[in-house]
Amino acid sequence: MSWNKRSLCFVLVFAMTAALRVAAADDTDARLKSAAAVLNKLTDSSGHGIRSEQMARADCVAVIPGFKKGTVVVGVGFGRGFIACRNGANWSAPGAVTLESGSLGAQIGGEKMDIVVLSLDKELRPKLLSDRFTIGSDASAAWGNGKSVHDDSNAKILFFGKTDGVFAGFGLDGASLKADDSSNKTLYGKPVTNSEIVEGHVNTPASAEPLFTKLSEGASH
Repeated sequence: MSWNKRSLCFVLVFAMTAALRVAAADDTDARLKSAAAVLNKLTDSSGHGIRSEQMARADCVAVIPGFKKGTVVVGVGFGRGFIACRNGANWSAPGAVTLESGSLGAQIGGEKMDIVVLSLDKELRPKLLSDRFTIGSDASAAWGNGKSVHDDSNAKILFFGKTDGVFAGFGLDGASLKADDSSNKTLYGKPVTNSEIVEGHVNTPASAEPLFTKLSEGASH
């Protein structure tokens, strides 16, 4: 690919990510409610989503309701959600995150996916809660609801995605999970990092109780 074409691709990635950010910028409380519904849907008793033993192994769980993908030659995706981690036998209050994916290849576009991310290794927690966590370089990952999880027994991160009732996915390498500082400020009324939230420096807001309750159902190891 020539330099000019590559530059154009990166410009398109930036422009489309910005557009998807605007589309995903809904109310924080509404997203918390949606996150609880997504977790409930992907942990139902059908046996096709997240199994109870997988939830029991998870150190941290991120839920991204309505992750949006788009394509104009370049495939990109963006979504806003929340992450919580275990504090002993309980779960922490949720910290706000964004999930972004980008690719220089053609993608199936126009999709809207609900995504749940399980981190199975507590040693990943500091990086997972940092300003930026990148799949592929910071940890290996696999789609837990597809055969790829069986191809990578070393995967420390499991993704589960569903769109229109069908399990789906996208290329994970290069996808990044980032702190969503503006949503955290809205939720807690002050600037606060995801590490501070998980460490118990804030109280769980009332709007997060449905998500906290759902997580607590699978709290035991």
